[in-house]
Amino acid sequence: MRTSSSSFYPPYILLFFILLPLLLVLLLAFSLNSKQYSSSWSPPWLSSASTAASTAASAALEAEADGVALTQKEIFASNISSSASSIEADDHISFSPAPQPARSSNELIQLEDSSLPVRARRRDVHLERLEFNLAKARASITFAAQNPNKTYAEDKDYVPIGPVYRNPYAFHRSYLEMERLFKVYVYEEGEPPLFHDGPCRSIYSMEGRFIYNMEMGNRFRTRNPEHAHVHFLPFSVVKMVKFIYQPKTFDISPIKRTIVDYINVISSRYPYWNRSLGADHFMLSCHDWGPHASKSLPYLYSNSIRVLCNANTSEGFKPLKDVSLPEINLKTGVTAGFIGGIPVSRRSILAFFAGGMHGPIRPILLKHWKDKHDNDMQIHEYLPQGVDYYKMMKSSKFCICPSGYEVASPRIVEAIYLECVPVIISDHYVLPFSDVLNWKSFSVQISVDQIPELKNILTRISKGQYIRMWRRVKMVQKHFVVNSPPERFDVFHMILHSIWLRRLNFRVQDLN
Repeated sequence: MRTSSSSFYPPYILLFFILLPLLLVLLLAFSLNSKQYSSSWSPPWLSSASTAASTAASAALEAEADGVALTQKEIFASNISSSASSIEADDHISFSPAPQPARSSNELIQLEDSSLPVRARRRDVHLERLEFNLAKARASITFAAQNPNKTYAEDKDYVPIGPVYRNPYAFHRSYLEMERLFKVYVYEEGEPPLFHDGPCRSIYSMEGRFIYNMEMGNRFRTRNPEHAHVHFLPFSVVKMVKFIYQPKTFDISPIKRTIVDYINVISSRYPYWNRSLGADHFMLSCHDWGPHASKSLPYLYSNSIRVLCNANTSEGFKPLKDVSLPEINLKTGVTAGFIGGIPVSRRSILAFFAGGMHGPIRPILLKHWKDKHDNDMQIHEYLPQGVDYYKMMKSSKFCICPSGYEVASPRIVEAIYLECVPVIISDHYVLPFSDVLNWKSFSVQISVDQIPELKNILTRISKGQYIRMWRRVKMVQKHFVVNSPPERFDVFHMILHSIWLRRLNFRVQDLN
């Protein structure tokens, strides 16, 4: 009889041959699963994207340790209400509340691991570097403001000092930081005359002079938008009024459409406008319609830095965000031969003004003081024939500077040029560079209600006090001079410095 094959082997041998193949199959499957698990959950520091994120996180954490990258300070805030607390060392410098703490390194890594394009990740790295350097600059300026005896800086050209400055130490440190860091990108889109061009010989000359100086190139202009702290929109409202506005229609919608089209172009070609909602962009206009033109787009009006001659707070000018541009009437395009005055002893006229009845303030001034046969108060609507306007200013102790249709007046800078103490009569006007300059130390500011008492107010100023004011007018003169090419601390650089200060007031990351 034949026996079955199973009888030749013990049962445990059969069990071994059955289970061994199954065990090998299970081991192979586990090995494959382990490799898949490993590739999906590898430690974040092994990927290049995670490495970049870790670097960014380390920079943020280092900044937090230094106390500079996570503090947003509004430097040199002038006479405006703010919820910020002030430094005891100088009550003109205020601080805004600190922004929210930076994301942790894990959160940064999660953002980098999301499906963002490579270009977006690189742009964020550039932005983080820009903001980190701005944070260090803020800390340096704040330290200078609080520790004047420890921050004296040598300067071969000029060291700000004296009561004409709100805080000379903070201003000097801020100016030096601006020279070291600040970069402006000028969009190249657009063609003259509406873009990249402007008037250089008129009451609107500062609009054209600034555009020209940026177009010609300088240490602050960068050709790489990734390196820019701010981006300049180089359109000229004056040129738009001249070439596309229909006279006597009072319809500026063609100007607004032109600006809207321009911003649509640059926002579609570049990521920077959308990244900050326009906050790190600026426009510049000396035309009366500049504020109205800025209403073309809500973000341009409410977010962007508006550099305006018509700096009227009753019309939406915001001193913490916007910049007051000095109005300078350059009839020949240069200031050579126009600057300088005569000694106090030869100034025989107490106060002088000559001008038409423009706006609401001048009629009140002329009503009270015109043709009063008072040799001390030379107030005219039209000068007598043969009398030179500028010689009258040079012969006067005080030059009356009332607003016209708009708040700004070229007489203020003319008075400074001719070393005549300006008497400013204006409502809601933010004076140029008032975040740096202490205007009360070298000018007289009165309200419209005080016009009837104008002579009494001026005669109450003692001779010694007047001489001090006159000397201070001469000190601030350099900050309003137009040079070609620009020179340190002149009006071009002071305008840039005002824009620099506004850029210090925010971080782009906090806007989104």
